[in-house]
Amino acid sequence: MFARIITGKMKIECIDEAVAIYNDSVVPAARKQNGFKNAHLFTDPKTGRYRSITIWETEEDMIAGDISGYLKKQLDKLTVHFAERPIIEHYVYSAQG
Repeated sequence: MFARIITGKMKIECIDEAVAIYNDSVVPAARKQNGFKNAHLFTDPKTGRYRSITIWETEEDMIAGDISGYLKKQLDKLTVHFAERPIIEHYVYSAQG
């Protein structure tokens, strides 16, 4: 499996609204993508830092979202809440506990 990890900083006053958008819009859209397994969002209400981790069955499924515009569309839903540009990284999901 593969993971897309997005990190960055949100405006602190926007965290609750951003979490709601993630749960109500971003995750349902992800569920419609081929190979999507699950999503996790971690936030720090003191600093505004966040980390989103999505898990994908294949690397091709994960990358397809980058190419198709799906990922950009999801990030656009949250752009107004970002305090800085997100960093997007791809990893092999090597182990779980």
